[in-house]
Amino acid sequence: MIRIRLSRILGERRWSQAKLAKITGIRPATICYIYNESVVQVKLGDLDKICNALGCDLSDLLEYTPDKRLTLQDYAERQKAGKSEKN
Repeated sequence: MIRIRLSRILGERRWSQAKLAKITGIRPATICYIYNESVVQVKLGDLDKICNALGCDLSDLLEYTPDKRLTLQDYAERQKAGKSEKN
């Protein structure tokens, strides 16, 4: 899962969405979608503008957490493969 930490960053800096939109030139509605993590896709150029305006790295703005179900599935498959090799 990918989480967008824009709301936390803006809160820490006491910036409004409107201020970020004005500085970056990104539509306020787009900033709102990103802020609320309801965006489906984000333009790389918009991420670049946001990072430049906030003076942060992309890794500060986005957080990746692997899907636990996939991790458990991978583990189970490895366990099965290990048992097959022993037999």
